[in-house]
Amino acid sequence: MTFAKDVTMAHEGGIASITVAVIGTGAIGQDLIGKIHRSPLLHCGLVAGRTPDSAGLRYAADLGYPTTAGGIKAILAAPRPFDVVFDATNALSHAEHWRLLQALDTLVIDLTPSRVGQMVVPTVTGAQAPTVRNISLISCGGQASIPVAHALAGRFTVLYIEVVSTVASNIAGRATRLNLDEYVATTQQAITAFTGVPDTKAILNISPAAPPAAFRTTVHAIVPGATTEAVRSVLDEAAEQVRSFAPGYQVVACAVHGDRVLVSLEVTADSDVLPRYAGNLDIIDAAAISVAERHAARLTLAARTEVGG
Repeated sequence: MTFAKDVTMAHEGGIASITVAVIGTGAIGQDLIGKIHRSPLLHCGLVAGRTPDSAGLRYAADLGYPTTAGGIKAILAAPRPFDVVFDATNALSHAEHWRLLQALDTLVIDLTPSRVGQMVVPTVTGAQAPTVRNISLISCGGQASIPVAHALAGRFTVLYIEVVSTVASNIAGRATRLNLDEYVATTQQAITAFTGVPDTKAILNISPAAPPAAFRTTVHAIVPGATTEAVRSVLDEAAEQVRSFAPGYQVVACAVHGDRVLVSLEVTADSDVLPRYAGNLDIIDAAAISVAERHAARLTLAARTEVGG
């Protein structure tokens, strides 16, 4: 096993590429590797799994990246800390991974619903640097719904929010099924945190439909005084911002009946490895790449400031 060389300069905007590692080689990890491969600002230094013949390790090796079945121990054994470690395993494992990684000068991006780190939604939290080195991307339903829920709460008085996400059964892997309780609790907590609405609910449906339907999230809200035109204007702006990093994100329905607002969102995957209906994995991976690229920009600015005195 070999490791990546030190940071090199990318060709876009004079921003230095940073060296990242991925732990977890399921479907979400594979898509993440593909998105890292497409990024001019991220260089994959290691992909770590636990099963030597996993499809994720084979995919990473085919792209020319170092791989290992040594899991977190291999991440810790690297000759220098990675700038970013993406954790695409499960909530229980992430707590242990963070315990081992927190002594390193590494930004850990958690794609599990562990609630360990600082919650981040790219279009809501913006380019503001995390105040901790462990950031949580909440859940796929959180990444899909919170931009819309936050926008509604910023424009109207919202009394209640319920988010129902539906994913295809054949793309809901073992980690997703193990983390159902954590998914619901983390998503619900995040909706409240980003909207200020105390009365919220999150639901996840795993659909066995054939052929599989695209990932869909429906936001139900009680919004006194809302009108269809005003709601639609808020939604269109929020969706356009999300599409800057997740192009398959669309508002497919918007209805207002009295004080009841219904917004239906659909995400199709922009991926080299995922089927188009796996938008649930695509949106959280796209958010992870967005956060890591912003971190690369911050590191470049800090380095230039240090050199300039």
